[in-house]
Formats: sequence, structure tokens, C-alpha cells
Amino acid sequence: MVEPAEPRRSAAGHRLGAQETLGISTLDPGHRPPTMPPGRHITIRVRMLDDTEELFDISQRASGKVLFDLVCSHLNLVEGEYFGLEYQDQHKMMLWLDLLKPIIKQLRRPKHTVLRFVVKFFPPDHAQLLEELTRYLFALQIKQDLASGRLTCNDSSAALLVSHIIQSEIGDFEESQCRSHLLNNNYIPDQMALMDKIMEYHVKNAGQTPAESDYQLLEVARRLEMYGVRLHPAKDREGSKLSLAVAHTGVLVFQGHTKINAFNWSKVRKLSFKRKRFLIKLRPDLNQSSYQDTLEFLMGSRDCCKIFWKICVEYHAFFRLFEEPKPKPKPVLFTRGSSFRFSGRTQKQVIDYVKDSEFKKIPFERKHSRIQHNSRLSPLPSPHRPELPKESVSGAPGDRLDSPSRRHWKEQVLVSAEDSLAQQGRASPSSGQRNGREAPGTGGPAGAEEARGPGRQPYPEHLNTGVASNSPHPSASSAHSQGMVNGQKPLELRGHSPDGRQPSPLTSPLLNDASSVRTDDEDEVRRKRFPTDRAYFIAKELLTTERTYLKDLEVVTVAFQGSVGKDEATPESLKNTIFSNFEPLHKFHSDFLKEVEQRLALWEGRSNAHIKGDYQRIGDVMLKNLQGLKPLTSHLQKQSEALVELEKACRASRKLESLCRDFELQKVCYVPLNVFLLRPLHRLMHYKQILERLCKHYPPTHVDFRDSRAALADVSEVVEQLQGSMVKMENFQKLLELKKDLIGIDNLVVPGREFIRLGCLSKLSGKGLQQRMFFLFSDVILYTSRGMAASNQFKVHGQLPLHGMTIRESEDEWGVPHAFTLVGQRQSVVVAASSVSEMEKWMEDIKMAIDLADTSNGPISDLLASSLTNSKCPEDASLEAESEDDMTASRTSLERPAPHRGNTTVHVCWHRNTSVSMVDFSVAVENQLSGNLLRKFKNSNGWQKLWVVFTNFSLFFYKTHQDEYPLASLPLLGYSVTIPSESENIHKDYVFKLHFKSHVYYFRSESEYTFERWMEVIRSATVSSSRTHILNRKESHPY
Repeated sequence: MVEPAEPRRSAAGHRLGAQETLGISTLDPGHRPPTMPPGRHITIRVRMLDDTEELFDISQRASGKVLFDLVCSHLNLVEGEYFGLEYQDQHKMMLWLDLLKPIIKQLRRPKHTVLRFVVKFFPPDHAQLLEELTRYLFALQIKQDLASGRLTCNDSSAALLVSHIIQSEIGDFEESQCRSHLLNNNYIPDQMALMDKIMEYHVKNAGQTPAESDYQLLEVARRLEMYGVRLHPAKDREGSKLSLAVAHTGVLVFQGHTKINAFNWSKVRKLSFKRKRFLIKLRPDLNQSSYQDTLEFLMGSRDCCKIFWKICVEYHAFFRLFEEPKPKPKPVLFTRGSSFRFSGRTQKQVIDYVKDSEFKKIPFERKHSRIQHNSRLSPLPSPHRPELPKESVSGAPGDRLDSPSRRHWKEQVLVSAEDSLAQQGRASPSSGQRNGREAPGTGGPAGAEEARGPGRQPYPEHLNTGVASNSPHPSASSAHSQGMVNGQKPLELRGHSPDGRQPSPLTSPLLNDASSVRTDDEDEVRRKRFPTDRAYFIAKELLTTERTYLKDLEVVTVAFQGSVGKDEATPESLKNTIFSNFEPLHKFHSDFLKEVEQRLALWEGRSNAHIKGDYQRIGDVMLKNLQGLKPLTSHLQKQSEALVELEKACRASRKLESLCRDFELQKVCYVPLNVFLLRPLHRLMHYKQILERLCKHYPPTHVDFRDSRAALADVSEVVEQLQGSMVKMENFQKLLELKKDLIGIDNLVVPGREFIRLGCLSKLSGKGLQQRMFFLFSDVILYTSRGMAASNQFKVHGQLPLHGMTIRESEDEWGVPHAFTLVGQRQSVVVAASSVSEMEKWMEDIKMAIDLADTSNGPISDLLASSLTNSKCPEDASLEAESEDDMTASRTSLERPAPHRGNTTVHVCWHRNTSVSMVDFSVAVENQLSGNLLRKFKNSNGWQKLWVVFTNFSLFFYKTHQDEYPLASLPLLGYSVTIPSESENIHKDYVFKLHFKSHVYYFRSESEYTFERWMEVIRSATVSSSRTHILNRKESHPY
């Protein structure tokens, strides 16, 4: 067990604590970050109310509440129930993160989704907000709503609000300073016309502290009609355009920005929705003769209705109930209605909790404020609490924690020049903190306390990301090689297997020694002569992955064009779409690679070593080339067209389809052809990740920081533009890939269908348990078996439409471990998973898919070919003989058994009895890596140097990076990646171990950074079979 940190060393408190902060927050002594459930970790980006972004490293199985509690702990926020996390889904709709559901089930692409931490519940009286930090966050929300035009008001109110904002930011009125500040900052849409009135009000605010200004700002804002109002477009029965909103009092109706009706909670009997209609059922009113029982509003879609209904339920519970509503008991047979409920403390519980508790005062940072000291730390006295005691912000030496490794840097520095110089002087890294870690004996009291801490269980450091600021300077996590894990103690790097994974009971291909170059310790001596700065290895990752990317482009521009593009069966439209887009990209990246190679050669001192210059940087090279890549954005936007055009051409021409199939069987095409067509889009994400790591490593004063941050902004803009089409194309590409693996289907690729999961399950039939391959889509489940024919394809035996389906665990019913039953409208199927983990994954995804199928008008789930449809009763259909010898009986799409790739992900899952989801595929796309590694077998003595490429859940091995095709490959599904134990006698640094049954491989990297990266990406592809972790997931934890 990893021991939690001491309260005094809480990462969140130290992160926000600084000598120049301007407010006081309170922290419950037991208010620590929540316990993280087991499983693979993902990084979630959260944008705070001060426009900074924070990264939170959490388990992909964690619920929304785990992330929300981490954010509140990071802010030291006690009254967190007033806030929420919202995000934009693939349909451009804003949703609140459900605290009870796993995050991975809510976010399609967690790594590229930015959640916004915002105010969710607006109380009628700001005096009910008992904490200064809470009022400050509310003030930031009012500031955002004013700037965006969401909070509308007359000119006098707008000017008064802005005057309180600038009073909290720059202090008392001084005309030139105030005018300059208003010219440089825009707080309301038409600010210039009101500048004189704002300054007039600002004069009257003299003497107000920032906390008092927040209080006065909320006092003005709460009286406005649009305060806290979030409009949801709707229409009445006559078709008139209206907007619905919810407040603490009830449901509101607006026409434009004017409130025309209100339904108090005491008058509302029931809120419901049916398809696009939102229904408000009222209680009888004896005072009205024309009583209308039900009011009906038409909204844009069913999802719009559901979103508004959910926030109504939460508003009613938060403001009207005394305590959190209890969950409904699970029905025995049928479910009716939604199980959604409000989760968290109600307003009454929050107020009682804060009033009855005593908290430790912790300073917090007011990002935009230039005032260096508060004469009073609380605003005007509230009826619930007397004026807060005056406290010095500096505090005791143990509480100051202004050491460089604990400094919390914001990306946007909006302070005066004197403040900037002071911060730089205090935050300059010491010599013991280079390369992203602190040398022994450095770091002041905090470092000494860590050294004195009790023994800790060994664990790979790359998982210990915790909460990291989106800033280039090392935070509490990065300064100790990411040693803080969500407020817990740092962990050692070396040691035995961290999680006790058991290998999956299946075989894997052996890798031979052919064409491998043996090395000895002279190579280690040679490596020690090269730079050891972490930035160098980040730049080297750019170099190695760029080499692989250029080779992948050549698969299309050279190999595919030579074997398929020149054939007369290839239409001209396809040639123009593919080659006209790929050739400019290939030329551009060839030049880019040359520049990177030249820069790395200078950095290492291998070329022109006599030339003195500032060449130990890479941000300037990336900035220059990413700006040069912008004119080629049109070619990147057409990558999806190439995928669609190729599919159309293959449908129209049987010869072209055969040519493409033969090309995929060539060694040079080591992954499916469609994957190469999407490589340019994926490469942009890799650039973004590399630049994020670079900016996180650099301090703001570094010579390369400005260029790196500018390059990151450029590539982030392009990625955001292409994000929507990228998600659609990845799903489309996966459907096309699965279509080639299956026979006996007619129309797998149709609009609206989404792939969710594939994997191996045992199906219970008249012959007992039989291994079957299941494919879960958004509207249907297919089950198949693999035949012995040369085609290597899977024959579809049946389909289970998801609409109206229910699912239940049935281990006790059938006496089969890990069994569950799928109850469809026409047929029921009993299946068993290989482990508790696999059963939970399948059941969670199937439940989610059933919900989607029941709430959407998706494609008709009739996938079976005409030769497979029959008039058998459901029971006969489920007990149909599914022999392995009848694979050739129902070939509807192929006239002869055509050769097919036998090493696809589907085949690996079949042989290793596991499963993967679309989320796993997305993670694999983002976690591509390549470079030199030393490999050693279990019983061999020497190390072999290989060029290794990780992609598509596999390691591909080359002799050198110039090779055209891999010598061998190692699919990683089912493998465990650990660190060698002492008994294995691997006395080398940066070694990780891959093992599966009796197959064991050791790999050795050149630096701590590359070791962490390889461990990170390989972990994303390995599947844990640890039953303990799964069982722990079911235990309730106190947070």
C-alpha cells in the first residue's frame, strides 16, 4: 500500500501556497485526494476559472467524482459542491460530468477533451458562501459571464461590476494606470463607450481589498435577472422561440433575455421528457379557473431534453433537499425510467459542514491581482460567520514552501515587471534540480522530510504524474521526477514487479537472433558522452519518431504508388486524392527531418563541434516548421477523403480490391493500409505531446521556452480544427478493418454505427462452452468463430440487436465463472469471460451501448448475409451447430478463399483470450514511439541492439531505422511489463521486462526519460489480469 502524504506536505496546499498570494482558503485536515482505483492511467486536462489549465493523472476506471475531488483538493476548495466540470461532446453539446459514472464512459477522447471547472449552482445570496476562496471563484465566473455576453445588464450595472473587478486586480484608482488597464483588458463587449463611467465608479471603491471587491461584485450581480442563468433553446406549442433555464427557485422561461414566466418548485409536480418534448406537470391551483395540468416545450433533440432535465433534477435536490437522495434499489426484472440522481452534499449540508468545522488557513493565489498585501483577509462580515482573523500570508518557515521544486507557475504571467523579476529570482532552479529531478540533499525542508520518510514500495515513476500544472516549470510532481501522486508520497523507481500481474495463459511468437547486432558495455560508455539533459532526450524522441513517420509516408508515396497506383485498375480520382496530398507532406517532412538531425548532431557535438552557438534547443526548429506546415493544412484535411475514396474505389473494382489486399500482405505494409492513410493526422497529436513535455520541462526563463510555447499553440490550433474529423475517421477506419476480418455480413460500414469493443468470450450452447469472437457496435452484437480455411477470417454466426436488450450477471444461475446473460427481444445468449476484469469491461460497455441504442435512431441492425438468415426459432438459432469446417459454406462477398492478414488485433485477441475497445485503439494511436533499444532473452548473455517501433498494440523490430520492413513483431496484448527483480541478476540501468507465460524479454533504454516513455506506451497496450485490483475496485472508499 502506498502511504498518504502528511497533511503539511499536501501537494495541493503547497502548489497554491506562495509568499505573494492574496487570499485565504481553508482545508479540512482529512481532506486529501481520493484513493485512485486500479487500472491504466489517463491524463485529463481541466481549465480553471482563472483560464489556467491543469493536468490530472487518474485511472481510466475512475468515476467522475474521483476527478472532481482531485480538482477540489488541488484548489483546497471546501465548498466544492457549488461547482462542476463541464465538457463538449462530439455533437458540440455542453454536458456536465456525471460524478457517478466512469470518466472513460463519458469522454470519447479523454486526452484531447478539455473539461471546464465552472460554477454549477448559483445561490440566491452570496452571504451563503462562507469561504473567501469560494467567493473569489464565483467572482471569476461573473467576470467570464460578463465578457462572453451571457450576463446581460444595463450600462450602469455593467460599469459598476467592472469597477469592482479592476479594484480587486489593480487596487485603488490611479487614472493612467486604470485607463491603461482597461485598454489592455476587455471585460464587457462594449467597454470603450463605458470607460469614463467605469473609472467614475472605480474612484468610489477606494480602500477595498480584493476580498471586499469580490463581495461587492456578487452583491451587484445577484440582483441581475440573468445572474446564474444558462439558457436552453426551446419552442412552445405555437412554435414561438423561447429559452428554458433553471434556478434555485424553479424552472424559468425566457424570451430573448427577458423572463416571461417562472414555475416555482412548490408548484411543480413532475418534470419529464419524451423524445423532443420537455414536460412540466403542475400541481392544481384552486385560485385559477383556467388550470393547465401539463406544459409542453419542444427542444432541439432528445439529448437536449435530457441535459436540461438532469440539471433541473440536480438544482432541485441541491437547494430543496436536506440531504443527498439515496440511490434507487435495483429492480428485479425490469427497469423503468432513469436511474440518474443528484450526487453530493446539498446546500444545507455544505453550510452546516463549513459552520461546524474548523479548517487550517492556507493562502491561495489571485492570478490577476497586482496587490502585494491584504490589510484584511475577509470581506464584509456575513450573518453566518464573523470577520476572519487577520493572518500573515507568509506564515511560519515550514508553511512558506517557496522552494523552487514546490513553486506553482501559471502559464500566463500577468504581473508587473518587478513581480516577474522577484519570482524569477526565487524560482531559478538549482544545479541539483536539472534533468527534471532533485539531487540528494537539495530541496530544503521538504526534500529532507522526504528523505526521512518511511520505506516505500517500489513502483515505476512514470505512473506518478499526479496533478501537474500546464506550465513549463517543474511543479511539485515534475521536480521530483513526478514523485508526487495526487498528494501521496514519492515512490522509488527500482524494484520488483509493481502490480503482481499474472501472465495471460496464451502463447506469443518467439523472436530470433537473426540480423541483430550484438553490443557490449562499450556502447554504454559511448552513451555517457552524450548530453544528459531531459530536453535533449525529448528532442531525440522527436527525431526517432519523425524517422518512423517518414518511412510510413513512403509506404504510401513509394510502395503503394509503385504496386497499386500505376495499375490501370486504379482510377485517376483516387490517385489525385491520395498522392497529391501525401507527396507535399512527404517533401515537407523530409526537410524537417534533416533540420532535426542537424540540430541533434550539433547538440551531441558530433558535427561542426568548433562552431559555438546556442544549439542546445529544439523549439525554434519546431516553431519554424510548424508555421511552414500551416499552408499544408488543406492536405491534412483531405486525409479523410483519401480513406473514403479508397473504399469507394475498392467497392467499384474487384481487381483494385485484390491489389490492395495483396499489398497489405507485403512486409512493408506492417499495419493495415488504412492506418497509414491516417498517419498525418496522428502525427500532429504526437507533435503536441512532445511540445507539452518540452514546455513542462523548461522554466519560463529558458531561452527555448518562448519558441516551444508558440509552437505548441500553433499545433494545438491545428489539432483542434481536425479533431472532429479525426474521431469519425478512426471509427470509419476501424469498421473497414473489421469488415476484412469478417465473412457472412453485408453492410457493416453504415453511417451512424460506431465500434465499441471486440474480444473473446465463451458462449454456452448445447455442446457446452465454445470459444467465440464477439464484436460490440453501437446498435448490435455479432458473435463469430474462426475457421481453418486459408482466409483467416471469422465467420459470423449470429447477431443480437441492442435495442430492448437487458444484461445480467448469471454466474450462480449457470454455475459458470464470470458468466452473464444477454437477453434480447428474439434471443438470449449466455456467455462467460476469462476473468472478472474482462466480464466487467464487457458488461460496462454493453450497458452503455444499450443506453445509446435505446436513445438514438441508429442504423438498422440487420447485418447478416441472406444466406445466414433463416426462420429458426430463437432457441434453435442459439443452438445452431457452429463447426469450424463450414467456413466455406457461406461466402457472400468472396468467390474464393482469399489470403488475409493473420496477425491483426482480432486474431491476437482470439489467441490470447482477451479484448480491446475503441478507447484502447485511440490510446494506442496516441502512444506511438520508436527508437533504439537493447534486447536480451531470458537465457542469453548478450544484448542485441535493435530499432524498435511501437504501434498498433505491437513492437516491430528492425536492424536499423533505414530498413524497409520489420524483421519480427511482438503483439503485446496479454503481456505484462514490469521491472526485473533482484533475483534475475539484471544489473543494468533503465531495464524493463516483458513476460507472457514462459516468454520473457528484457529491454534496455539509454536514459531515464526514454525508460519512462517506453514503460508508459507499453503499459497502454498491455492487459492486466490482476484479480486483486478488480476486486478492490468494488470496495467503497471514504472520499
